[in-house]
Amino acid sequence: MRQPLTDWIGRQETTDDRITAAPLTGWRATLDKPDGPAQDGEVLPPLGHWLYFLPRARASDIGPDGHPRRGGFLPPVGLPRRMWAGGRVRFHQPLRVGEAVRRVSTIKDVREKHGRSGALVFVVVEHRIHGPGGLAVVEEHDIVYRDPPAADTPPPLPRPCDKPAVWHEPMRADPVLLFRYSALTFNGHRIHYDRTYAVEEEGYPGLVVHGPLIATLLADLAARHAGGRPLTRFDYRVERPIFDVDPFSLNGAPVGERAAEVWSLDHSGAVSMVAEAEW
Repeated sequence: MRQPLTDWIGRQETTDDRITAAPLTGWRATLDKPDGPAQDGEVLPPLGHWLYFLPRARASDIGPDGHPRRGGFLPPVGLPRRMWAGGRVRFHQPLRVGEAVRRVSTIKDVREKHGRSGALVFVVVEHRIHGPGGLAVVEEHDIVYRDPPAADTPPPLPRPCDKPAVWHEPMRADPVLLFRYSALTFNGHRIHYDRTYAVEEEGYPGLVVHGPLIATLLADLAARHAGGRPLTRFDYRVERPIFDVDPFSLNGAPVGERAAEVWSLDHSGAVSMVAEAEW
């Protein structure tokens, strides 16, 4: 008899790391930032902690999609597709290059549902990151597992944007950008760099742009309009994927003096990701 997935609720994992300069330098180069090499003492940009605490599964423990095989800390969900669905991040104090850091991860919730496209499992993981000065980042990360959609399943209806953008930046994620971001985050998921696998095995029209990459670009957009003040909150939700075969855009608008809404639109103008930022 299968062990209930809810038995994983409350499971914890502790990981230690050091905020080294090389990943931040690579992040700047990948996003075409002019800042140059990172130096000790520099503050990480918003969501820069995603460059650390990376998975280190052995090659023999990797599944056919490039992800580590199921089990261990995350529940052993049997559904084949795993997607980054969104999250909520609170920044309590900065993390700096050179600091030793610790992350305590906890499975907060596991829910099984059945939608139009089949079985779904939602997993919420909380990460609490501590630096030398105490608690620095609290993050809730939403993961969804699902079956591949049936051939006759209609795609979800696109949601057009219903708000005007004050900030607008056209973007295109070419294969080099996607490969470099995969390398930066040690993400082996083949949908981001293996076009044959993405198209023929998973049925996508092209390479899938990483959800964390889009969230990072949106957080960076908000931070550049925050007047030098650090972000204190960033909540984001994925609505539909973006692919390398078409351009997309980053958009945003202030909400009062200390917040903003930011969102990405695909080539058709449909909303891809929405986020709220505060500083």
